[in-house]
Amino acid sequence: MDKNKLHSLYYSIHDYLIIIIGTLLYGFGFNGFILSNEIVTGGVSGICALIFFATAIPVSISYFLINVVLLAIAFRILGLKFLVKTIFGVICLSLSLSLFEWLMAGNPILQDEPFMSIIIGAFLCGSGLGLIFSANGSTGGTDIIGAVVNKYKNISIGRALLFCDFIIISSSFLLFHNVEKIVFGFVEMVVSNYVLDMVLNGNRQSVQFLIFSQKYDEIAESIIKDLGRGCTILDGVGGYSKKAVKVVVLLAKKSESVFIFRLVKEVDPQAFISQSIVRGVYGEGFDQIKT
Repeated sequence: MDKNKLHSLYYSIHDYLIIIIGTLLYGFGFNGFILSNEIVTGGVSGICALIFFATAIPVSISYFLINVVLLAIAFRILGLKFLVKTIFGVICLSLSLSLFEWLMAGNPILQDEPFMSIIIGAFLCGSGLGLIFSANGSTGGTDIIGAVVNKYKNISIGRALLFCDFIIISSSFLLFHNVEKIVFGFVEMVVSNYVLDMVLNGNRQSVQFLIFSQKYDEIAESIIKDLGRGCTILDGVGGYSKKAVKVVVLLAKKSESVFIFRLVKEVDPQAFISQSIVRGVYGEGFDQIKT
């Protein structure tokens, strides 16, 4: 096995291990601190919590079944390659939820401390999701819906998903008739999303890469084929050597940075790479042009 294949195998194993750790953190935080205090969160896990409190069907089962339906729809649109890590994440999280359902047996870790439980649970869930996303993974649910929408529309669905979360959390009033639980649900959502962004360290920003390499054509081909982004090849002249050089210019999301470094290193370990944060990127594949 050559060096490039070894690197690729190492990164794949690393990513899948991170996804497993992330799903374990989420399963522990969700069952031990949130569900056991009868708090409903947003997203598919919130829908599953509503189902659990209304019918006693375990969250792990309803979560898996809902995602099977979403994955089946997304498979026809996005293809298997895009969904591999999502399928892995859904299976791991379903097993993690099932494991901690069995271990916790519905008992909260902190007795009579609902607010503290929500803060700790949100921190664990946000950290778990951050780890999963940092490994280019996904736990399905609204992520699948977002990927399908962005396949055809270059729009942000953040507001739509936020509205859905508001409806899901507020619906818990129909079961508990308790406004305090709704407030706790919103607190969990805010803290969890904040921690998620902290773990990702702002990876949703856009970045610009300048890649100097003799193997510029192979790098450009890999960027187009494996990353699914376009790039530009510029002609340049070395200021000291006076030799002609080729420069690959690439704009991407910051969350794609790790993948780009890996891609370039596999093609040319001696490449010179400059990465910089850009204030805004507008057009196809990024934000809409603002006027």
